Amino acid sequence: MKLADRIRQYVIEERIAPTRQAGKGELTVRAGDIHAAMGLDNRMPAVCGALDASKFCEKAQVRLIKRSGPHQGATAEWVLGL
Repeated sequence: MKLADRIRQYVIEERIAPTRQAGKGELTVRAGDIHAAMGLDNRMPAVCGALDASKFCEKAQVRLIKRSGPHQGATAEWVLGL
């Protein structure tokens, strides 16, 4: 499995699914948190690229409410509607 697909799958399983189960309608995902949680090293562009791809929203069945922060940095954030 490609790294981008692993990143997307991690966010879906570890962040989106629990938030949905808690009944919340919105989630903020921060690139640096995902990078650290997955134990990645110097792969911030991969994290940002995976979450910026339209494929992510389709696969996760979410809508992007807001994208903020740098193009490829630890403080990049995505606010997702669940």
